[in-house]
Amino acid sequence: MRSTHKNTWAATQIRFPTYLESPHILTENTIFDAVRGTVTGRPYWTHRVVSLTDDTCVSGHDLSVGYERNNELLANISFEFKPGEIIAINGASGIGKTTLLRTLAGLLNPLNGEVEIFGKSKGARGEIGYIPQRLGLIRHASVYHNVMLGAKAGHTSEWFPFSSKCKVLTIEAIESVGLSHKLRTPIRKLSGGQQRRVAVARTLAQKPRLILADEFLAELDEETLNAVMQKVLDYVRESNAIMVLVEHDFERATQMADRLFTAEDNKLVEIFPMEDEIDE
Repeated sequence: MRSTHKNTWAATQIRFPTYLESPHILTENTIFDAVRGTVTGRPYWTHRVVSLTDDTCVSGHDLSVGYERNNELLANISFEFKPGEIIAINGASGIGKTTLLRTLAGLLNPLNGEVEIFGKSKGARGEIGYIPQRLGLIRHASVYHNVMLGAKAGHTSEWFPFSSKCKVLTIEAIESVGLSHKLRTPIRKLSGGQQRRVAVARTLAQKPRLILADEFLAELDEETLNAVMQKVLDYVRESNAIMVLVEHDFERATQMADRLFTAEDNKLVEIFPMEDEIDE
């Protein structure tokens, strides 16, 4: 777990920042393209000033997201996420959490405002690892082949034949989620929880600078959930990456995240942690 003490949380609304064109990330469609030739203190309230100049950060400014310009799900939000941070977004269904994630991923254009991914409006191929709710796996292909696509997305200097480095990354990632015995098994023959572990392994093999994960721990039993969660958290710490995750389980979100946000009333509200005991 990321914290050894119990936290209480106080809500703080902040303005949020955005990002524009679609990066080359792993979705079902881009994978098929690849196959074809892919935070004791007391409660406090703060308005944060956002810098859009740091090319190590993921930021948005006056960002509005949604599917129709007159029906924004989140409106005029601004934010800055820094290397090594794990950001969790909590909130009711249909409030715009997934839509924000998809906008950061470049799968949706913002309705207003702008996003920057490491100083650019477009994430470079391999920089973003995306784990969508529907996973984006190739159902007829094996576990090995799906995870290999992640390794290749992070190493674009050579595409074919698969390099020995990519093969090592693939095997290591599969082992890390406990699926070595399913190496050659087609995705369609796996359980929902096993398929989710494959999607996590694909992202770990990719070694991205930014991980976007939408309910990525769903369908996992408690033992597997803890093991997979720790693998991902270790990767973020060791590689100084950024992780933004949508998580409906509030307790789990507080355990995982350095920063916790809730989506409500078309805004993104940051919830600041404080220790239960206050030093006098």
